[in-house]
Amino acid sequence: MTIFLIVLLAALVFEYINGFHDAANAIATVVSTKVLTPRQAIVLAASFNLIGALMGTAVASTIGKGLVDTSVVTMVTIFSALTGAIVWNLVTWWVGLPSSSSHALIGGLCGAALASAGDNWSVLHWSDGLWPKVVLPMITSPVAGFVVGAMLMLLLTMLIHRLRPRVVNSVFGKLQLVSAGFMAHSHGSNDAQKTMGIIALALFTGTKSGAFDHLPE
Repeated sequence: MTIFLIVLLAALVFEYINGFHDAANAIATVVSTKVLTPRQAIVLAASFNLIGALMGTAVASTIGKGLVDTSVVTMVTIFSALTGAIVWNLVTWWVGLPSSSSHALIGGLCGAALASAGDNWSVLHWSDGLWPKVVLPMITSPVAGFVVGAMLMLLLTMLIHRLRPRVVNSVFGKLQLVSAGFMAHSHGSNDAQKTMGIIALALFTGTKSGAFDHLPE
């Protein structure tokens, strides 16, 4: 029980750091443009992150049982994964280096599981886990974001270039609230669920119930 509580604390620390490391991205624009005060923006981000975290368990399931062979995972494995992710997040935050908490956590989990298995690479679920759900999206999502962002910017420029700046600022100030809320919701439904998956994996490892599906959903 003691080691589980330590792992649980590490998971909560990771999620706390993830909050000021990644969650602030959703509200950076509305604060810098003075659409919202910092306090209002924090309330917005916290609310939509919570809603996103409570909507579904798909990401939590992938982290908990879809990336590595759970038979080789121990409490030490999970603690090592969380510690590695925490240290990396703190280092990148301190030096101002953009970094993904998700990739840090997944990399930490895979590396710790690989070490626990004695460098047996078969414990990593490549074909049905890491490749389609981590590696491929990691490559395609920045490209897709760049293309869609560029297209939207060109389209909006053509549509609004004749409008008065006051009208543009008024309309897009309100639209920023929508985009910030949507981004915060997406962060909650993705990043928060990763920590949920890690905690579920720790529960499975600690109880040794025999099957991951025996845990409460």
